[in-house]
Amino acid sequence: MSSSTEQVRCAGGGKTSWPEVVGMSVEEAKKVILKDKPDADIVVLPVGSPVTLDLRLDRVRIFVDTVSQTPHVG
Repeated sequence: MSSSTEQVRCAGGGKTSWPEVVGMSVEEAKKVILKDKPDADIVVLPVGSPVTLDLRLDRVRIFVDTVSQTPHVG
């Protein structure tokens, strides 16, 4: 498999990635992922966050980097 080809199914037939959610809101992305993988433990993290390297077949990480509202004191 070439590096430009993204594998989206694992040996058991379930999806392992969701390139179609790039650009969606976190809530929209969660709905799409949970539709395909109802048992997913979805973790939302800022881009660049340190993560553990352990493999958990129920965990799906969503990395976000966009500020959606003006930060303010209060």
